[in-house]
Amino acid sequence: MDSSALAFPNSLRRPRLRTVAELLKPITWFPPVWAFACGAVASGQSLTAHWGLILLGLVLTGPLVCASSQAVNDWFDRHVDAINEPHRPIPSGRMPGRWGLYIAVLWTGLSLLWATLMGPWGFAACALAIVLSWAYSMPPIRLKQNGWWGNAACALSYEGLAWLTGTAVMLGGDWPGQNTVTLALLYSFGAHGIMTLNDFKAIEGDRQMGIASLPVQLGAHRAAQVACWMMWLPQAGVAVLLWAWDLPWHSAAVFLLGLAQWPLMRSFIKQPLEKALYVSAFDVPLFVSGMMVSAWGLRQLNLMGVS
Repeated sequence: MDSSALAFPNSLRRPRLRTVAELLKPITWFPPVWAFACGAVASGQSLTAHWGLILLGLVLTGPLVCASSQAVNDWFDRHVDAINEPHRPIPSGRMPGRWGLYIAVLWTGLSLLWATLMGPWGFAACALAIVLSWAYSMPPIRLKQNGWWGNAACALSYEGLAWLTGTAVMLGGDWPGQNTVTLALLYSFGAHGIMTLNDFKAIEGDRQMGIASLPVQLGAHRAAQVACWMMWLPQAGVAVLLWAWDLPWHSAAVFLLGLAQWPLMRSFIKQPLEKALYVSAFDVPLFVSGMMVSAWGLRQLNLMGVS
């Protein structure tokens, strides 16, 4: 046996930095970072004049808030991951003892501290996102136990709150405007379907641990249908609104990007277990491209003083 293992209890051994990075899942930081960027663009304010503020917000939404939520989720999901993803840092033993919890608490504190640099609105949005991330994973609330509530909490945090934060911070804490709030909520609704895509890889473990994800509740094929409609209908709604706001080119672009997703969605509905990752890889980029197109449309309205 390794003498170092005898000298130090498992709970005191430090994880490697590479393992910490894996726990914080940098690949998941993109959605809130992108949504914040959409909000900043939609504000109509000068992007070059506020580049420092934008950088602070991007760090807050991705490497801090999103990363802390990933650490929280991995800690409270360690028993489920032991079934679904035993290679993850905590169930594999590479993140020893209670280090997963310690990092989750540390990153939460860092997120709240960093948010004080973003003004009252930025801090409030960060605090709400943090509360939702802990409520999503931590018993006894554990919103994740029900796919409807859990995915809604994630979608609102990753898309809606990040988008509104980007706009409000650029406006100096002012109300983002009804049009901005409407699109942010519509894309949050669509993100609910995206969150459901992640549940297909964990059906067996979720079922064993009593987690009622949508694939567990509805079955794989029905859940795939629901996820696709929840992703596509909000995009169609955004296209209609952009048309009503006299932004025909933006409306057409969002509609065509949504239409391009249908072949991928049909393939996913036919083979949900096999195609969930495929849809995530190729459908989601089209979805988020529509977000940025609509953000530039809102920017045009804000520059004209309409939104």
